[in-house]
Amino acid sequence: MKMLKFYQDRGLNIVKGKDQYVWDNQGNKYLDLHAGHGVAFLGHNNKTIIEYLKKQMEEIITLTPAFDTPIREEMLKELDTIKPENLDNVFLLNSGSEAIELAIKISRKITKRKKIIAFKNSFHGRTMGALAVTWNKKYREPFEPLIEPVEFLEYNNLDSLKKISDDVAAVIVEPVQGEGGVIPAKKEFMKALREITEKTGSLLIIDEVQTGFGRTGKIWAYQHFDIKPDILTAGKAIGGGFPVSAVFLPDWIGEKLEEGDHGSTYGGNPLATAAVTAACKVLKSENVPEQAREKGELFIKILKEKLEDFKSVREIRGLGLMIGIDLRFNPSTTIKILQDEKVLSLKAGLTVVRFLPPYLITQYDMEWASNAARKGISETERTKLAS
Repeated sequence: MKMLKFYQDRGLNIVKGKDQYVWDNQGNKYLDLHAGHGVAFLGHNNKTIIEYLKKQMEEIITLTPAFDTPIREEMLKELDTIKPENLDNVFLLNSGSEAIELAIKISRKITKRKKIIAFKNSFHGRTMGALAVTWNKKYREPFEPLIEPVEFLEYNNLDSLKKISDDVAAVIVEPVQGEGGVIPAKKEFMKALREITEKTGSLLIIDEVQTGFGRTGKIWAYQHFDIKPDILTAGKAIGGGFPVSAVFLPDWIGEKLEEGDHGSTYGGNPLATAAVTAACKVLKSENVPEQAREKGELFIKILKEKLEDFKSVREIRGLGLMIGIDLRFNPSTTIKILQDEKVLSLKAGLTVVRFLPPYLITQYDMEWASNAARKGISETERTKLAS
């Protein structure tokens, strides 16, 4: 039996993870700034999450959302303390893409419109609906036709928002474009987007699958912009490593949804609710958003100091612990050298090295990663000059 390779093989056999580190089968220790595309934000094998999962496994593992459970009631109480403002309804699913699918379905039912607005360089997932609002043509074109109509506007461009009209069901936006290059939204852009969607009666879907749950320095990244979404999708870090996603809705939308409008065999299963419960407890008890804000600022400062003399570095940018090094060349070789230096990272856009560290990252780790980045960029530059 062979595993289908939809991802490039990194050439590592990872056998263990703890906090911000992983180990391969040769005993080598790596600083994990990849973190499963940001999933392990609360650290690998977080003790609180493991304890909740073990306890739940001894009780019951499988139930559909048709049945109440004590752990679900506990989860709802925990979520109530960190939920997006005024979004008092939640439905759990298994992946970010599934959350986007539900958000799109809801927007069409509520508005009775079809058109969706997304943004260039966006990434929302690879299932058919989520893929339709994902910008990269390499992902989309082999599977077209997807859901229609979808129009892509310029991100952070106020003039482009004039194209949003009263035939639009929803606008979907990332507060920080992750896959697109770690590009934070501008405050005036997000405020204008909120104003025009309210004016046209279009729903504003904020995709916080990667940015949410403390990573950017606030519990939810939209809070940086003094706006409120109509629908918010979350995932990745919200389960502390367990596969789970969520869609948050206000009462005025939730009241219009009916039995059978959506479903998920595994969505909101007891293990998922246990993981979310534990993750919420960690988020609050460890003051994770504030740690992410402070550590993100320090990490960017160290990176800028270490890399300031490289002309091949266009920009170092980010929000909280979502950081990108924008280069003047494809970052693949640099990412490989980082890995050789025992630092795991990932690509974003065409030219960006992306760091998505667990909140547990230390200043020592930041120095380690910055020195590795310096070596990676330097060696990549020499290779390009030699060729």
